[in-house]
Amino acid sequence: MRPLADAVSGFIFFAVPVAGAELPLIVLWLICAGVFFTGYLRLVNIRGFKHAVDLVRGKHKAPGDPGEISQFQALTTAVSGTVGIGNIAGVAVAISLGGPGATLWLIVAGLLGMSAKLAECTLAVMYRRERDGQVSGGPMHYLERGLAARNWPKVGRALGLFYGAAMVIGCLGIGNMFQSNQATAILIDVTGGANSVFADRAWLAGLLLAAAVALVIIGGIRSIANTTAKLVPAMAGLYVLSALTIIALNAEALPGAIAAIWNGAFSPEGVAGGALGVMILGFRRAVFSNEAGLGSAAIAHAAARTKEPVSEGFVALLEPFIDTVVICTLTALVIITTVYDPALAGSGVSGIELTTRAFASTLSWSPIPLSIAAILFAYSTILAWSYYGLKAFTYLVGEGRGAELGFKLFFLTFVVLGSSIQLGALVDLSDALVFVVAIPNLLGLYLMAPLIRRELISYERRLRSATRP
Repeated sequence: MRPLADAVSGFIFFAVPVAGAELPLIVLWLICAGVFFTGYLRLVNIRGFKHAVDLVRGKHKAPGDPGEISQFQALTTAVSGTVGIGNIAGVAVAISLGGPGATLWLIVAGLLGMSAKLAECTLAVMYRRERDGQVSGGPMHYLERGLAARNWPKVGRALGLFYGAAMVIGCLGIGNMFQSNQATAILIDVTGGANSVFADRAWLAGLLLAAAVALVIIGGIRSIANTTAKLVPAMAGLYVLSALTIIALNAEALPGAIAAIWNGAFSPEGVAGGALGVMILGFRRAVFSNEAGLGSAAIAHAAARTKEPVSEGFVALLEPFIDTVVICTLTALVIITTVYDPALAGSGVSGIELTTRAFASTLSWSPIPLSIAAILFAYSTILAWSYYGLKAFTYLVGEGRGAELGFKLFFLTFVVLGSSIQLGALVDLSDALVFVVAIPNLLGLYLMAPLIRRELISYERRLRSATRP
């Protein structure tokens, strides 16, 4: 397993040295997609923001629209899959290695990712399938059916199968075992560390987490959506409120933090290879966080109740904004206004430990709500990725109650395993496979870009006609 994991990881995360920093080619592939679709779709991420908010509020919904869940529920399900431990720990990694300047490029990458999200989620609704009241969609389907419509049926089918197989294996790592492992570690820490009842019974924490997951996922996407519609606003609100409180109590340091972010982003004397190296670190953290270009969120958005594919694309562009521009930026500001020291740059002192230290430096009790938020982040991520893996699995083997139940039990087993074993080759392999799906997904998006643009122009024209007095 280890040689295979190393080989796949080496291929996917192959990096070229740029200005003293390492640029993984998969990150470049994802960034290029954000830049391309932002330009090709005429800054839809900026000019379409208000309309996206209106859609989530239900302003344009119509009774009888096809789909299983509301557009708000689709958004919260997809957000639950991207907002995870990485928003707390990953940002600290970028800052400790690249300094405050990495924050600006993290924000830029998040804004660019909004356009790629719109593109993939528009296609998800266009090419979704409905059977017995259940909707299935995502890259597997739009790669197969979309490319078949362009007279490349064999290519589309091959890419769809590859995406589905990679997602089935990949969902066990980044969206399951890693989250379970980190949630268990946090639970042990807040319940007494070495004296915790879970200290030598990590499997018990995993079993409890698996039971909590099972209660939701057995009911399918509607149960998941109903849960995330309540959980995501609560957990995000808890984290945002905690972060804003810390920032407010350190308000005198905020102007200096903003200046450090701006200056550090462009300073040729910056750490990690200068300004370009800092840019790479920020972009890398952002694309790993919001998953724009991977197509995973499109699986959830395909189930939204709407007859307008582009409208769901607009809803989806809010995800990178929430995940990266808001939550990751707040994490960065907490760290920079409290415990950040230039001496940390390149030291490897990073992760959730640094973020926890930043919160505790102002309010000694603040790691408690932070830990609660982190566990909820992990839990909600597992819920969303269980659905992603399920839809990829049923695409490969066919839909049916037996197949669905079998996959769910298989997925829950890995929740328990992830909490109680040393994560190694399997997680490395699955993480790599999650990112390898960006290759066929973005290839399909580029090939179908003219279709996406035509749909967007048509939708906006009809929208203007409907609102014209």
